[in-house]
Amino acid sequence: MASAPASGGAATGPAIRPVTADRSPADDCVHCGFCLPTCPTWQNWQEEMDSPRGRIDLFRALEDGRIEMTAEVAEHFDRCLGCMACLPACPSGVRYDHIIDRARVRVEREHLRSGEDRLWRDLVFALFTRPAALQAAAVGLWIAQKLGLRSLARRVGLLRLFPRLAAMDALAPPLTWADVSARLPRRVPAAGERRLRAALLGGCVQRVFFPNVNGATLRVLAAEGVEVVVPEGQGCCGALSVHAGRTEEALRLARDLMDRFDREKFDVIVVNAAGCGSHLKDLPHLFADDPELLPRARALAAKVRDVSELLAALPARAPRHPLRARIAYHSPCHLGHAQGLQDPPRALLRTIPGVELVEVPDGDQCCGSAGVYNIVEPESADQIGRRKAAAVASTGAALVASANPGCSLQIRRMLHERGAEVEAAHPVEILDRSLRG
Repeated sequence: MASAPASGGAATGPAIRPVTADRSPADDCVHCGFCLPTCPTWQNWQEEMDSPRGRIDLFRALEDGRIEMTAEVAEHFDRCLGCMACLPACPSGVRYDHIIDRARVRVEREHLRSGEDRLWRDLVFALFTRPAALQAAAVGLWIAQKLGLRSLARRVGLLRLFPRLAAMDALAPPLTWADVSARLPRRVPAAGERRLRAALLGGCVQRVFFPNVNGATLRVLAAEGVEVVVPEGQGCCGALSVHAGRTEEALRLARDLMDRFDREKFDVIVVNAAGCGSHLKDLPHLFADDPELLPRARALAAKVRDVSELLAALPARAPRHPLRARIAYHSPCHLGHAQGLQDPPRALLRTIPGVELVEVPDGDQCCGSAGVYNIVEPESADQIGRRKAAAVASTGAALVASANPGCSLQIRRMLHERGAEVEAAHPVEILDRSLRG
């Protein structure tokens, strides 16, 4: 059996130096300002403290004791999408991702949020980090959709009384019973000679709202000679929690996930949601202070591959049937910026005869989804999302490809708002269509 293909498409630029106990990641920032034009929130408001450089200054001042955590300071950190567009733009290799994670830990520890904000955030994380709860919510949403209650609430303006709830409702896609009742198989055999054995991360939003992405992933991998197992009982990987400063929650979720996957034998872990893949590849950072679990975190992280990364590294075996389609490719932030995977998803789509692949203007800019950002900071997310929708619509494409469920939901919603008839799909779904003819 072949060994796992090496991770490809690494980001270019200076080597990123490791953070040690006696050195802060903020120490590498030279205040050059190359990050400013890449930052969506700086574009929103042209405010220094809402740029990576400004937030690094705030973090330094907090660490040095020159300022204290206030509601205003917390707001600047809350406004950050965590899109990581500043990482490849930085000539000094600053690990802004680690800085903002540490800053948000301090926000959660030192800032007393309003009762309404605390309640909303607790609800969001209770829902989106528990696939079973999300599944139950999806069933309830499907029932409300079938009975017309959802459209009624919109018509009478009930949701306008609750802007964050309205933002969540607007993002939720139309559901069928097949969607909400979908279950992942335990194992899918490879077609023909087996090349690899992969373990699939089912995801949370992916599993509930985009079951066909998982289905397409299983079908395409099998067709390309990859046997897939789905570890039982897997829950959330902890990505949403770690990026919101909820470290204990993230550690608990990641430990449980490692336990589930350690029970299986596999060559690679396949992930089809960019945010989850980015988090799992950086898992050693989360467990840096745990000498017992750090080796396990390193071992798991070394096997993580985005589905496009894995498939692009395998010589194509399954025949591609032509698809006559103009496709705009949207690069999810945690795939392109955080994982440095720019070429693999594009290369995958280019293997399909008949596909015309076009780039989205300002394609490296975030769409405004950013985990749960669009439901905790909806006004900023809408401003950013409208820019992205306009850019996608300008391509004239009938289909936009994005390898992250949150991006697909956000872009679909923003395109619908402007009346653009553009379908959103995962690259692996598009390849699956080609393989199935």
